[in-house]
Amino acid sequence: MTSNSDIEHMISRVALGDRSAFSDLYDATSAKLLGVALRVLKNRASAEDVLQETFMKVWRYADRYSSNGMSPMTWLITIARNTAIDRLRATKTESDVADVMDTMPASGPTPEQAAVASSDARQIMGCMEQLEADKRDAVRGAYLDGLSYADLSARFDVPLNTMRTWLRRSLISLRECMAQ
Repeated sequence: MTSNSDIEHMISRVALGDRSAFSDLYDATSAKLLGVALRVLKNRASAEDVLQETFMKVWRYADRYSSNGMSPMTWLITIARNTAIDRLRATKTESDVADVMDTMPASGPTPEQAAVASSDARQIMGCMEQLEADKRDAVRGAYLDGLSYADLSARFDVPLNTMRTWLRRSLISLRECMAQ
């Protein structure tokens, strides 16, 4: 899994005209961006065209991206989504576009969702604190940092199957804690 800082670094290199960074960025993000286009257009061929247009825009406007605390994926997804909506507008009637816009999720949580998420986050953090330190660090590494089982087994100097067991048991413990 590619981290946000890796994607930001790729975008900054693309802004300098680095073709290999552009290729790396495409490899790291194209599946997600194709999914965004497919969700709007519901047609794979059109979505693939939009993906191509999206990356042409990224190549042209990478220098306009600036790290402002927002996820670089948010920037890329916005470009893909807007390009797909533009494509839809060019081929559909206004009512069809309004229907799609109504079904698209809002870019941020509602106040109620934010309150629930905040409460859930506190509960999760409390449950994480109940795990042993090494198990807690392994869970964070796997599910927040995107490290592979192999990376984690090397980091903690345990066999691969032991790491899988740690993570499985830790997730079971977290699920039980969250159910209380």
